[in-house]
Amino acid sequence: MGSLTLASAVAFACGPVPETSPGTGTVTADVQAAATELVVNGTFSSGTTTPWWNGANTASRVENGQWRVDVSGSTSNPWDAIIGQSAISLTSGQAYTLAFTASATASVSVRVTVQMESAPYTVTLDRQIALDGTSRRFSLPFTSTLSTGQGQVTFQLGGRGAFTLRLDDISLSTSGGSGGSGPLGMTSGFYVDPNSNPAAWVRANGGDSRASRIQSAIASKPGARWFGNWSGDIASAVSSFVGAADAADKLPVLVAYNIPGRDCGSHSGGGAGSPEAYRTWISAFAAGIGNRPAIVLIEPDALAQLDCLSNDTERQTRVGLLRYATEQLRDRAPNTWAYLDGGNAGWIAADTMAQRLESAGARNIRGFVLNVSNFYTTAQSSSYAAAVNTALSNRYGYTLPFVVDTSRNGNGSNGEWCNPAGRKLGTPSQIGGGAELLLWVKVPGDSDGSCGIAPGVPAGQFSPDLAIRLIDGT
Repeated sequence: MGSLTLASAVAFACGPVPETSPGTGTVTADVQAAATELVVNGTFSSGTTTPWWNGANTASRVENGQWRVDVSGSTSNPWDAIIGQSAISLTSGQAYTLAFTASATASVSVRVTVQMESAPYTVTLDRQIALDGTSRRFSLPFTSTLSTGQGQVTFQLGGRGAFTLRLDDISLSTSGGSGGSGPLGMTSGFYVDPNSNPAAWVRANGGDSRASRIQSAIASKPGARWFGNWSGDIASAVSSFVGAADAADKLPVLVAYNIPGRDCGSHSGGGAGSPEAYRTWISAFAAGIGNRPAIVLIEPDALAQLDCLSNDTERQTRVGLLRYATEQLRDRAPNTWAYLDGGNAGWIAADTMAQRLESAGARNIRGFVLNVSNFYTTAQSSSYAAAVNTALSNRYGYTLPFVVDTSRNGNGSNGEWCNPAGRKLGTPSQIGGGAELLLWVKVPGDSDGSCGIAPGVPAGQFSPDLAIRLIDGT
């Protein structure tokens, strides 16, 4: 998982620009069985570390009832100094919690995974944790995407310089009774935004013959709200939205859409005025979520549109800003699952997108999202995601969960992206169904721009005619 130069991360293949605009969020979690412990000797009370193992560049022993691991300073990559336990059974769709107490003699970031113990080392939990001299308890919930008897827990310690790690009370257990994991397990369904554009239109036009159909088919369904330079004080705007969802015990879906040079100046152009302004904005965005549960989709089109930036310096800057966004959401919003936008099935070659996702910090967060504001079927998107994950595995040794925008993919794509005719609503937001999540990200009925079958409707403005045509598939 070495570093990428931008030259290797960026290939140029201009494609259709899936337009985006501001918009709304139900899942049912299965009740799990009583908690079952899966690791052996997590307390080291026997005085030995068996069956835990330690790899090259580490020295391991039990000291004062804790697992002490001395890490060499001569490593380049996290996995160059690795410890763990293998032969762990995992069930796809089952909720688990990995918990442990840890400290380090230096301020370091450590990669923690639950994964396959052999190639391609498919990962189902991948988190970076910050350690220092203070002993802290960590609890990392996740839902397994693997069914295997050859799973493993790892702590990947290399590339940090020399330090000593201390671990105790390591537990990997099924999540008894809570259902789901992470933000899914903390909530009772996706949030339906009462102030989405379709909902606001229905309230203002109750006498319109189309209102009841739009309410039933669109405004009552969960989806995403978009945040950008129209949102005012971003920390307050995000906090208000997430707080309303939290009060209802629902899971909000947010889109961060404020990258400088957004949409390459096209229909949804704009964004933060400078890299510094964006860093301030996205940091406040993450802080506005805080410890509350959320789903965040990061900067639609930003990676796919690297081609449209005029020089390598601008491309380096954008990739750096996206990486900063992943770090802020990782560090400031610990109960958020965030996904970097990965374009769509008809745009950027999968291997190229894998390199871009890696360079932009995808490993810091939950995964990637596809088909935002576009029309490709879920099957097409899942096939593309599999190709991206194959490239991630071959190049960097990990894979990622992915999300698909199904808001308008019921009839698939006809090759057009800007208010095309004949498109249809897709599967409403849910867990699973061909991806980790299917979500309505684009708000159905919001225009892509003054184009296609809505030549007089600006990007982001709700059109009841567009909404009805998506309901009918015309």
